[in-house]
This record gives sequence, structure tokens and C-alpha cells, in this order.
Amino acid sequence: MTDSNDAFRDDLEKLATAIMPFGKFKGRAMTDLPGNYLAWFAREGFPPGETGRLLAIMLELDHNGLRRLLDPLKGPKR
Repeated sequence: MTDSNDAFRDDLEKLATAIMPFGKFKGRAMTDLPGNYLAWFAREGFPPGETGRLLAIMLELDHNGLRRLLDPLKGPKR
């Protein structure tokens, strides 16, 4: 794999376990955030840093119907 593929895989692994740290859905798994909330961030601006980057990736996965790609990375049911 190339470095960019490794970085994307690392981001997906982080996303699979990431918890929303603030806002309306604080404490919820990022993988469980509703699409309209992710779209709101796209319109209003993603937060800086890793949280924003992960939310942007989650938006792309949601928009393209690819949320299930994260299932094997999530581990046992929560």
C-alpha cells in the first residue's frame, strides 16, 4: 500500500471508534451520526483538526452509501 492508502486506512480505523466530542450528538459514535447533521457541517464548516477530518470522511461515506465499510472495523456490537 502507498502512504496515502495507509493514512486513509488509519483514518477509517479511528473513525470506527470515534465519539462525537461536542454538540447535539455529544457522546454518540461518529459512525452513528445522521446524514443531515453531517451535511450541516459541510454547509457551515467542519471543525478544525482530526474531528473535522473524520466528520468529513463520515459525510463522504454516508453520501455515497458506504457506511457499511466501517462495520468490520467497529468490533463487537455496542
